[in-house]
Amino acid sequence: MSEVSRAEYCVIACAEAWRGNGEVLASPMGLIPSIGARLARLTFSPDLLLTDGEAMLVRPDGTPEGWLPYRQHLALVSGGRRHVMMGASQIDRFGNQNISCIGDWKRPARQLLGVRGAPVNTLNNPTSYWVPRHSRRVFVEKVDMVCGVGYDRAAGARYHRIPCVVSDLGVFDFATPDHSMRLASLHPGVTVEQVREATGFDLAVPDEVPPTREPTAEELRLIREVIDRGGSRAREVGS
Repeated sequence: MSEVSRAEYCVIACAEAWRGNGEVLASPMGLIPSIGARLARLTFSPDLLLTDGEAMLVRPDGTPEGWLPYRQHLALVSGGRRHVMMGASQIDRFGNQNISCIGDWKRPARQLLGVRGAPVNTLNNPTSYWVPRHSRRVFVEKVDMVCGVGYDRAAGARYHRIPCVVSDLGVFDFATPDHSMRLASLHPGVTVEQVREATGFDLAVPDEVPPTREPTAEELRLIREVIDRGGSRAREVGS
């Protein structure tokens, strides 16, 4: 196998978000998370349910394997049996996420997607995040508008959990006493200093930061020859 690319480390990190989830509905939003979810289903998380986003449960190749009526989809969403990986235009130290606007919401400098289903996702089922370009514009001290709910705002929410944030620099979690963001692993070639420089708040950093795990030969084969034969992953994250 040739050298592992940064995009492939990101795929592995996203796949790991669903490890041990069992039979839950995986809802990846974006290319790298979608490749990661399909990889997890084909390897260490065979019980994952994948959806076409409309009315069908699908296999990793996209062919139908079941029907998911909307009422059943909502039951999974509201009962903690769904694990979403969303994007984030902004995210802060406690995992509050913004995809709605930049600037004052009454007169924003930039209008984005809107709140969408972010509050329901984050309060009712585990929600991870994928950020393809880690920068101070995304990792901010305070989000301009709360869409996805962070740990400092989710008291009493039964199913609220943010398993991880994956960026093109590393993997982050909230395994700290106050549930503030922590650097959990670094992608190969990235330093702690680079991550700190690209983050707009004081990030919790352990004394020893492990590297993001290496893909196995079989995982690389699946990524390159089965799931993403056209190499689309490299367009979202450079080598």
